[in-house]
Amino acid sequence: MPKTAAALMVGNEILTGKIEDTNTRYLARVLFELGVALRQVVICPDETDIIVRELNALRAAHDMVFTSGGVGPTHDDITIDAVAAAFGRPVVESPEIAAMIRSHFGDIVTPAHLRMANMPEGSELVRSARSGWPTVVCENVYILPGVPEIFERKLDALRERLDEGQRFFNHTVYTHCDEGEIAELLTTLTFAHPAVTIGSYLVLSDPTYRVRVTFDSVDALASQVAADAFTAALPVEKLARRT
Repeated sequence: MPKTAAALMVGNEILTGKIEDTNTRYLARVLFELGVALRQVVICPDETDIIVRELNALRAAHDMVFTSGGVGPTHDDITIDAVAAAFGRPVVESPEIAAMIRSHFGDIVTPAHLRMANMPEGSELVRSARSGWPTVVCENVYILPGVPEIFERKLDALRERLDEGQRFFNHTVYTHCDEGEIAELLTTLTFAHPAVTIGSYLVLSDPTYRVRVTFDSVDALASQVAADAFTAALPVEKLARRT
C-alpha cells in the first residue's frame, strides 16, 4: 500500500478568495508522481486553535502532513507556533536559519525577519541543493511557505527524501458516453478491481470526448486489466481513445 499524506493549507486569503490556492494542485501532482497518496486537504484560517486541532487530526491519520502558509514575518504568520503547540513543544530559534537571514538582509534585518528562523524544538532541517533555505520538519509534518514559487521550489527539494521507489500507474480511457450510461459498469468494476482507483470526469470543453475515465494503481497490471475490462465493455462507437 502507498504511504498516505494530507495537506493543511493555512491562510485567510484562501478562504476569502483573495488568492487562488495553486499549492494544493502542485503538491498533489508531485506526490502522485512519487507514489504517495494524498488523501485529505484541509484549508483553515490564521487561527492557532483551529490549526492545532486540524493538524493533530491529520498527523494521527496519515504518514505525512504538508503545511502551506503562515511562516513569514508578519502578525498573521502563526503556523510555526501552532505546529509547536500541536506537538507540545516550545518554539526555538534555529541558529543556522538566523545566520542565513542576517546574511541575506544585512543591515536592514529586523526582529520580524528573525521570526522566520523559529521552529518547534527538536525539528529537523532538511537541506538540498535545489533550495537555498532548509525545510523545517517536525516528526511527520513538513512546514512549507505559502508563496507558490517558493513552495514549489522547496517541495521539489524534498523529492529525493519522499521517494521510496513506489509509483502509481495510470490508464485513461476517453469516451463519448454520458456518465449515466457507464455508472453501473464503473460500480461493477470498482468492486471487481479493489486495488484500482477508478475516476470518472465529465468534460464539456473538448469536442473529441465527453467523459474521461482513469484507472490508477500501484500495481501496473491491475491498472491495465481494469482499463481493459472497461474498454471491452464499451460499444466501439463510444470509445474516443485510450492512453
